[in-house]
Amino acid sequence: MSNKPDYGFWKLWNLSFGFFGVQIAYALQSAQVSRIFSTIGADPHDLSYFWILPPLMGLIVQPIVGSASDNTWNRFGRRLPYLLVGAAIAIIVMCLLPNAGSLNLTVSHAIIFGLIMLMFLDTSINMAMQPFKMLVGDFVNEKQKGLAYSIQSFLCNAGSVVGYVCPIVLAMFLCNTAPDGEVPATVTWSFYIGAGVLALCVLYTMLKVKEMPPRQYAAYHGIEYVDKAEQKKNQKKGKKENIFVLLGKAPKVFWTVGLVQFFCWAAFLFMWTYSTDAIANHAFDAPAATSYKGIEINGAKYEDKYLYNGETPVISDGRLCLGAVEINGVTEHPATVAVGNDTIIANGEVVYVSGNAKVAPDGGVIATAGALLNVDGREVTLTSDAVTRSALSLVTDGTTLTLAHIATKERTTGKTVLEQTEDITIGNAAEIKPVTSVVLNSASKQYQDAGDWNGVLLAIQAIAAVLWSIVLASFRKRKPAYSISLLIGAVGFVSVSFFTNQYMLFISYALMGCAWAAMLAMPFTILTNALSGNHIGTYLGLFNCTICIPQIVAALAGGWILHMFAPAANGAPNTVWMLVCSGVLLALGALAVWGIRETFGNKGLANPAAQEIANTEL
Repeated sequence: MSNKPDYGFWKLWNLSFGFFGVQIAYALQSAQVSRIFSTIGADPHDLSYFWILPPLMGLIVQPIVGSASDNTWNRFGRRLPYLLVGAAIAIIVMCLLPNAGSLNLTVSHAIIFGLIMLMFLDTSINMAMQPFKMLVGDFVNEKQKGLAYSIQSFLCNAGSVVGYVCPIVLAMFLCNTAPDGEVPATVTWSFYIGAGVLALCVLYTMLKVKEMPPRQYAAYHGIEYVDKAEQKKNQKKGKKENIFVLLGKAPKVFWTVGLVQFFCWAAFLFMWTYSTDAIANHAFDAPAATSYKGIEINGAKYEDKYLYNGETPVISDGRLCLGAVEINGVTEHPATVAVGNDTIIANGEVVYVSGNAKVAPDGGVIATAGALLNVDGREVTLTSDAVTRSALSLVTDGTTLTLAHIATKERTTGKTVLEQTEDITIGNAAEIKPVTSVVLNSASKQYQDAGDWNGVLLAIQAIAAVLWSIVLASFRKRKPAYSISLLIGAVGFVSVSFFTNQYMLFISYALMGCAWAAMLAMPFTILTNALSGNHIGTYLGLFNCTICIPQIVAALAGGWILHMFAPAANGAPNTVWMLVCSGVLLALGALAVWGIRETFGNKGLANPAAQEIANTEL
């Protein structure tokens, strides 16, 4: 087996430069996706569940991509074809995802659309990201691998900074608020810009990087060169080892580093899921709002987005609907009510501004005695207070309500169509009350400002990670560096609960950056040093499961854990405690580091012929 040659700095740079564009996409996903779902109308307790599909797809796709790339040799290369396909899908999805709330869909349909887009985005980003990790494993020797992954870490964090700060920079030129349920232009255009940069970075990589031919690859990795014809014969004879066989032969370090990965990636999944809400509530005093989740009849709860009494909506998209207005003691059902120039009711529904109803749909005082109302075009002078009544308050004994997950209107007839329905009959003297939850008002300026600030904080984290990666290079031993980095990150997560000043949070996120730097560089350096042969791509694809599985577990447990904590002072979920949980997980990861025992799989004498081939430009 031949030793891999030393490469110049710019050759190592070219191997990883495309990571810059990929990471912009990943940063936008990490910082803005929960904000997008909250803006559409998702409940904070459900946010973690939206993150299950992406890592689940990664769990399936990444090992397949890794294994397939090990056996791919074509005009574009071995790893690069997968970069090309993954990036192309990511670019398309980045242009669609932020528009989920602007497609005239119901809340449920918009969330389903967003979930599908998130699934494809995360899968395609990982598909585009994996080739860069594999290229370093293919080309770089053990002596330079630390430098190569440090360059990759720098480009990764530089791309993160761009993705994180893009919304707040665009807020200087574009509006940072939008109609209720729609994503602000600052976020939408950030995704468009990210897609454009990703396209340019992939083009640069395709032009600058030329993968080594199969014969040279075999010489460098201590494997027997087998031509395509022989490969086909071996496959027919069953000589190809499957993923499960290779997993059983994985070096011990695969599992010990994987345990550390479990704690680390679960911690950061909680941060990506809850960071915006935690900051909005803890440092920006975002107002709370009441979300109507369904009804309770004699203690039995029926929860869903829509509830209809015949053709009359009682709960629509999580909002309690208007049933009637009492004007001078008379119950009326007006389409439009205005006080002066201020429209309170339009199209028979209470008007919402920035997520807040102008008047409560049940018992809300529209105007006091003596005021002049415009009711469906006629002027009425009030002799007593005019108040609203909810549609639920008009439900009588024997009424049959229809609970539905999805409600749509036919374009031609305007008729409401209910899907996944359940009929509920109201018995005599039944006690009926709405099932509500208090959430942060995602349409408020404070919430959207916090969403932008979350990007700034994550940029601080990325910058700190770049600086800390330089410090990591000065450590003589990897395990102490790895463990200390994770402990520093744990302190950063816990400290968020102590800071209510938005600028003091710079300290917290800078400390988190130390953990992030170690997470990006250390695991793959340790693992690839232990690997040899022609299955590096497969093992790296399998190793990606140590990133996916903890995220799936954290996503499943997130809502349950959040329910364990008492609400914040305004009644909204106290999401800052989820970041404290992240700190605990990182501390456990720091302890698990000491169970790692490094091994080295690539050793051998130099081959002058192979060395000469490798010295060609990448």
